[in-house]
Amino acid sequence: MSGNLEKMIITAYSDQNFKVQVGTSYTVWINPASYTYKYAIYYNDRQAQGSSGPSPDFNRIGPDSVSFDLVFDATGVVPSPITGTPDAPADGVAGLIDRFKALVLKLNGNIHSPNFVMLSWAQLQFACRLQSMDIAYTLFKPDGTPLRARMSVSFLGFTSEQQLAKKANKLSPDLTHIVTVVAGDSLPTLCQKIYGSSLYYLRVAEHNRLNSFRQLVPGTQLLFPPVAKGGL
Repeated sequence: MSGNLEKMIITAYSDQNFKVQVGTSYTVWINPASYTYKYAIYYNDRQAQGSSGPSPDFNRIGPDSVSFDLVFDATGVVPSPITGTPDAPADGVAGLIDRFKALVLKLNGNIHSPNFVMLSWAQLQFACRLQSMDIAYTLFKPDGTPLRARMSVSFLGFTSEQQLAKKANKLSPDLTHIVTVVAGDSLPTLCQKIYGSSLYYLRVAEHNRLNSFRQLVPGTQLLFPPVAKGGL
């Protein structure tokens, strides 16, 4: 058994299958003291007229989420995860934070959205995308350069549409589907994939109140309602 301290590694990808890596993986300087793993279930809150309370109907399993705090320290006390020796960057924590933000927060022009992210730390292997980030600067040089910061981050679990279908075995057109649009998607193509026919695209556009089915914005989530025996 190795005595080396295992650090959390954060890797960015430009594709939803986590195959095409972006840049170099980020190794945190200080591991989180803890992390919170959250599960979610969504229900339709329906209440019949005259009833004394709602009768929530199951809608879908929501995405998992992971949240934790990261500490960035440029005082020269904390060893660099790369060199293993104490390091005090001249720009304080600014460069460390900018590199982290470039991987998980900034828009990737090739996919018109932030990158897909893999968190790796021992048993935590979490495919996700950044949901929120808050930074509190807590220590400064005399000239105001930040030397220490605490970043609170939350990541939303991500599974590709193909993986979701295989995992849940719910390719049936009689179920509601939620699809996140990616570059190159068209409504007829998505309808063909979900319903087995592209003929439903106008009804789906109407259901989602789309002004035009020809221009789908990457990152938009669309609802594909159940198909009855006689159609939508």
